[in-house]
Amino acid sequence: MSRISYAFRAFFSILFSGALPADIAQAFGYSKAMPVKAPPPPKPQAGPSAGAVQIMGILQRESRLVDFLMEDIGSYADDQIGAAVRDVHTQARQALDRYLRLQPVIDGVEGTFTKTEGVDAAALKLIGKVPPSGTAPGGLLRHKGWKAERVDLPQTGPGSLPNDVVAPAELEIE
Repeated sequence: MSRISYAFRAFFSILFSGALPADIAQAFGYSKAMPVKAPPPPKPQAGPSAGAVQIMGILQRESRLVDFLMEDIGSYADDQIGAAVRDVHTQARQALDRYLRLQPVIDGVEGTFTKTEGVDAAALKLIGKVPPSGTAPGGLLRHKGWKAERVDLPQTGPGSLPNDVVAPAELEIE
């Protein structure tokens, strides 16, 4: 019966004071009460998804890209779509240039033979008649690919949007 009593006392003592009572510690062979340190809480870190939502928020704020992509454009004339695309394209490109420096994965001419030597395999996508080994010495460059050379997103902090909000809803008060 004393073990159950010890268990309850030890549990609540550690829970509330962070230390084992001296008499229980001595009963089980410890010379003195040993404080139990709780592990520090994990530091909140912005993961890749937070950065993705942040860049989408920037593109929405600067060019209304998300609004454009979510709009059903089937009922608009081609010239109306073309005019909208020109503005969205210009503003989105300026926003990307401000916060990211993008470089091609392979800086070559599309449509020419390009060797895979020296290119990170994770940055390549082989298409067409890919050998069973999944590797090839080279092939025709169909798309240069893109990689981020520099990412300079603004710091988030108090007063910034939650990690899952691309753009806040806007309500006009009359």
